[in-house]
Amino acid sequence: MKNNILIALLSILLLTIGGCKDSPSSTSEEEIIVIDIPSDPLPSWNDGETKSAILAYVQGITEEGSTNFVPIEDRIATFDNDGNLWSEQPAYFQLFFAIDRVKAMAEEHPEWKNKQPYKAILENSMDELMKQGEHGLLEIVMATHSGMSSEEFEEEVRNWLATAKHPRFNLPYNALIYQPMLELLEYLRANDFKTFIVSGGGVDFMRVWTEDAYGIPPYQ
Repeated sequence: MKNNILIALLSILLLTIGGCKDSPSSTSEEEIIVIDIPSDPLPSWNDGETKSAILAYVQGITEEGSTNFVPIEDRIATFDNDGNLWSEQPAYFQLFFAIDRVKAMAEEHPEWKNKQPYKAILENSMDELMKQGEHGLLEIVMATHSGMSSEEFEEEVRNWLATAKHPRFNLPYNALIYQPMLELLEYLRANDFKTFIVSGGGVDFMRVWTEDAYGIPPYQ
């Protein structure tokens, strides 16, 4: 048994030595070969014309000597939010915030039970709420976004994002963000772009969470 074990060990040793390159006699240091494999900055994007165009565009404006080169101070990218960075279905998320605020404030406003557009919200009738049109939606926003300091409003938004769940996906609203767009934002910033949001969403509503969600600070 001992002889069999010894023979096996010797065989493994010979195979190992035979599979290795001869080391230079002048040094004991191992030669390490590093292979640089470029990573895909947009792994969630389908390979195709759109992805190729983005990569080519960024390469062209960041390569010094290129006819399309853009200085760092001029590299700015702007994004819309609803439907572009996060979902907007079945309605804008800020509207859901206003709806939840109406329900939270309803006890202080008993007259809302019989007054539109509040009545539609308290009866959970989205169809009836949409019938109230732009005027009705603006009335809701005014009622739920005013009467408090900026700090108090920020706290309301922060608490809502931490606790509210989307009616379809049952996830926090700030979890319903498009991964490909997060990758694009990061890719652009890695190439010295400043990224901004230009959106119809309320500035005070958005400034609370965009930095954590997108890496876009409040002043952008």
